[in-house]
Amino acid sequence: MFYYLKGTVGHLAPNLAVIDCGGVGYACRTTSYTLSTLQTGESAKLYTYLNVREDAMELYGFASENERNCFQMLIGVSGVGPKAALSILSATTPEGLATSIITGNEKALMVAQGIGKKIAQRIILELKDKLAKGQLPAEESYGGTGVTVIPQDKTSEASAALAVLGYNPAEIAAALKGLDLEKLTLEEIVRQALRKMVK
Repeated sequence: MFYYLKGTVGHLAPNLAVIDCGGVGYACRTTSYTLSTLQTGESAKLYTYLNVREDAMELYGFASENERNCFQMLIGVSGVGPKAALSILSATTPEGLATSIITGNEKALMVAQGIGKKIAQRIILELKDKLAKGQLPAEESYGGTGVTVIPQDKTSEASAALAVLGYNPAEIAAALKGLDLEKLTLEEIVRQALRKMVK
């Protein structure tokens, strides 16, 4: 329903940002990372997700499309609700989350408040499985093959992590071109590739 909100930051509180758009204040549940980019009285643009339940409608807002995509991906995992997804994205960046999923690093997810070992394992298992089945992103298989890919080197791990974030193979290949894949860590590769794609 809402793709993004652009207006003035009217109020900030823990996990909450109110964006004033033409005299209407939209309350957006959000992450600590997004809150760190906002200042009361300043203009802001948040990419949004509207969560509709029987008893409530809640709006979630994020500083980047990558962060919103990760939020939607996380709440698609059985047993992971919006509160848990916000907790994870408050503890890690989108590239950190993608790296944790691809490398199976459950401890990185467990740093988030309220995330135990079972939930962390389920997130990694389900999202890796979706990637292997070609359901991320937008039902386009990683590498366009539809074949299960178990990444074995940094290049394929970085490609898989970027695919988790919603980029297609052509965009990934262009973003990785020219990066020093040998010297950089996996997370640094993903971070630099994302910077190139945002420019």
